[in-house]
Amino acid sequence: YVYHSSKWMVAGNADSPVPPRVYIHPDSLASGDTWMRQVVSFDKLKLTNNELDDQGHIILHSMHKYQPRVHVIRKDFSSDLSPTKPVPSGDGVKTFNFPETVFTTVTAYQNQQVSPSCSFYLVPS
Repeated sequence: YVYHSSKWMVAGNADSPVPPRVYIHPDSLASGDTWMRQVVSFDKLKLTNNELDDQGHIILHSMHKYQPRVHVIRKDFSSDLSPTKPVPSGDGVKTFNFPETVFTTVTAYQNQQVSPSCSFYLVPS
């Protein structure tokens, strides 16, 4: 991203694909009634730019745009769930996208007045 012109430009080769990972909510498996009675929080979800991560964090590349998705999966499909396997597809799976959650990852700000407390940031698009 070129700050002074507020435009994206190609700079080098594409990043290598990251290993696919899915975050399985810690309250899973639960009925729809259970999910509707409480706030669904993703505060335990961890992101990293470390491609060698072995802690199950979701791996992202810096300066890439991402669109989080929420998958609601019928219980009889749950045996196919794994953090390292693609989300199953079919009649028992419904996927939701929220356009307001699109974000771009950065690992450093160019503004010296910003003093972050962590090493990975999400910038709403």
